[in-house]
Amino acid sequence: MKRSNPFAVLGLADADLRLARAELSRLIDRTIRARRLTQSAAARLMGLTQPDVSDLVRGRVGRFSLERLERLLVALDMDVTIRVAPRPGAARRAAIRVEYLAHGVAKT
Repeated sequence: MKRSNPFAVLGLADADLRLARAELSRLIDRTIRARRLTQSAAARLMGLTQPDVSDLVRGRVGRFSLERLERLLVALDMDVTIRVAPRPGAARRAAIRVEYLAHGVAKT
């Protein structure tokens, strides 16, 4: 079952981009927790301040670009792959999506 995009439901511009940034922020938080890092330690690894990390893990990503979030994941030793494909015929429009692979298996 496909999950709806809450940003699209609210009628916000760039809903796909907003959702992708939120998902990357969630993955940063998940990675920090899995590695049992403090926000200060995570900040040092990512070249941020602790308040920046606090914003990220709380989903406050308004000032973080998609590219910057990708670089932060790489700083946390996560591979980031960008895949570009034609819009599926059944889809009404092309979209930006984030997919997390744990041990080669897609997770949501």
